[in-house]
Amino acid sequence: GKPVFCPLQPGNASPRRSPPINLNHYATEKSVAESMLDVALFVSNATQLKAVLKQGPSSHHYTTLVTLISISLLLQVVIGILLMVIARLNLNEVEKQWRLNQLNNAAATLVSITVVINVFIKAFGAHKTGFLAARTSRAPL
Repeated sequence: GKPVFCPLQPGNASPRRSPPINLNHYATEKSVAESMLDVALFVSNATQLKAVLKQGPSSHHYTTLVTLISISLLLQVVIGILLMVIARLNLNEVEKQWRLNQLNNAAATLVSITVVINVFIKAFGAHKTGFLAARTSRAPL
């Protein structure tokens, strides 16, 4: 007969069962990747907060931006803590799966809220700082 193609076992004429996926390892790597993205957003928000604070209270939407950025930073700290807890729990232990699911749902909800808050931060103009802000705020000659 014809050899059977098995993508997981190249060159093997007879299909064999591949070893089971280690879900705990997968979940841990997923949490680490999410944490790295959380850190990147945290640094971005901290930079935005610094720029808004430098502009001072007289700048447009100052209070709104400081409040939104502060809430975003706080939520990111909570998300980071949740992701660390999630990464430490073993998904392979059946009695912990319900708790892990609840923590994962909470983290996903907080991430969604953080994204919406950051859309509002951009909409209110926290990105208009430095040289471009100085050029666009000058009155025409």
